[in-house]
Amino acid sequence: MSLLPHLFNGVTLGLLFALVALGFMLIVGVMETINLAHGSLFALGMYAALAVITPRVGSDWPVVSAWLALPLGTRYALALLVAPMLVGLFGLALELCLRRTYGRDPLYGLLLTFGAALVIEEGIRLIWGSTERQLPLPEALSGAVLIGDLIYARYRLFACGFAVVAIMALWLFLEKTPYGAIIKAGAHDSEMVRALGINLSRLRAGVFALGVALAALAGIVVAPIWGIRPQVGVDAVVPAFLVIVLGGVGSLWGAVFAGLLVGMVVGLTGAFASEWSLLSMYLLFIAVVTFRARGLFGRKSVLDT
Repeated sequence: MSLLPHLFNGVTLGLLFALVALGFMLIVGVMETINLAHGSLFALGMYAALAVITPRVGSDWPVVSAWLALPLGTRYALALLVAPMLVGLFGLALELCLRRTYGRDPLYGLLLTFGAALVIEEGIRLIWGSTERQLPLPEALSGAVLIGDLIYARYRLFACGFAVVAIMALWLFLEKTPYGAIIKAGAHDSEMVRALGINLSRLRAGVFALGVALAALAGIVVAPIWGIRPQVGVDAVVPAFLVIVLGGVGSLWGAVFAGLLVGMVVGLTGAFASEWSLLSMYLLFIAVVTFRARGLFGRKSVLDT
């Protein structure tokens, strides 16, 4: 049995897990808030892209008719840009609600984001229904491609490459721009950032919107693989949490490495015992955290011996 397809699927899954986790990591690192609505916002990104590509409201309007007349590839490319921005704006509204929880017991933020997740999921059901949907794909991304003696899904190759580009773009933004430097400083010491005259409220709002937009972007890329359904966010938020803890909270490359590790373990386990594929992810988490509680790339704290 050739392991190459399983290795490829594992790498693709790992990169997608990392992409889902990075937005989660930014919010946790800067705002010290675990956003339990991250998975629902991931799902909302899928539905926002679906609405952009194939709008149903006003289909007889001239503007909508002209939009639907555009090539599917053009509409798909614009959905990758527009849908995360729309969900990011929704995230700004959610962050305004979160502001009343800052400085209080973290339980308030957890409860608020948990409630927001329920509201978003039920809102999705109300607008789009509960039936599973599929995101239309351009012909260039459909079908399969022969590499050597093996056949690979063309879209998985695209998803793998897109995840790499998105991760590198985020790294360049954080490392090579002044805004990225401010975000990293805020994750390290928010009070020092405030003392330097930087508007901490604006920083938190921007980071939350960026994290939410990344969740939506990940949702759009994952949609053709996982399918679109209201509860799909649960399938995303649990691996995302595992990935940022495994990699070390606040470490971008730790999240990427942990995502790849989780994806490879799930992919290779599926090759030999498919019923253990998901369980293997949790066993890996238990094994790593047992011996290294701060994660693989987490910073050492005074509690470590």
